[in-house]
Amino acid sequence: MDHLWTPWRYAYISAAHAEEGCILCEKPSQDNDRKAYILHRAEHCYLMLNTFPYTSGHVMITPYEHVDQLQKLAPAAAAEMMALVQKVEGALREAYQPDGINLGMNIGKAAGAGVAGHIHMHVLPRWFGDGNFMWTIGETRVMPETLDTTFERLQAAINF
Repeated sequence: MDHLWTPWRYAYISAAHAEEGCILCEKPSQDNDRKAYILHRAEHCYLMLNTFPYTSGHVMITPYEHVDQLQKLAPAAAAEMMALVQKVEGALREAYQPDGINLGMNIGKAAGAGVAGHIHMHVLPRWFGDGNFMWTIGETRVMPETLDTTFERLQAAINF
């Protein structure tokens, strides 16, 4: 296996284990939504860009409520989460014209959750052929646009 030097990622990895708080709880307390990549704040959940995306347009829908299981989420927050998923799907289709959409949650560390204590939904566009040799053989992702560009495109498409 080849290794790609990504020192910028160390800040994320070390912070995730060193922090006593929850990054998904702390994110909404930041005073600059653009800098925090928060696209929208709803009553029970907020939308933000994944800062380590699988592909451009990778959005996370996160409840304000800190729970580690979907079944623990208040019904109103769960309903709002699904309504936001629908809205994000439409925005992604408008902004990126993808061939498909991935939607999912990794609940618990064993399931691959990067922040296991706070559930969140991933919504991201997919295209035929986007799982090319760079991902499958090179184990490297190539991002065609910056997070700032993604933020601008999706904020224009979401239209709340």
